[in-house]
Amino acid sequence: MTLRHVVTWKMAAEDPAERAAHAAGIVARLEGLVGVVPSIRALSTGVNALEIDGNWDVTLVADFDDAAGLDAYQVHPAHQEVVGYVRSVAGGRSAVDFEV
Repeated sequence: MTLRHVVTWKMAAEDPAERAAHAAGIVARLEGLVGVVPSIRALSTGVNALEIDGNWDVTLVADFDDAAGLDAYQVHPAHQEVVGYVRSVAGGRSAVDFEV
């Protein structure tokens, strides 16, 4: 079994340039976790490419062997640093975890 962790964020900033910078900051920080957090099996991130009303700003798709791998990721110190940044710039978060 693989556990897929999908998270989407809406940036808090109203200014488009500031939102874009914050979204890019999230992507860079998340991508920096690859090779640092051992339980990550695959990780993909992206900034919203289309200005469609209702779209959110950033998405993460990460795969783990199981729930224990996701738990290890969640508490890893490098991930916790990313969490601090995300919380400082995000206005909303949505997540789902499912088996693939």
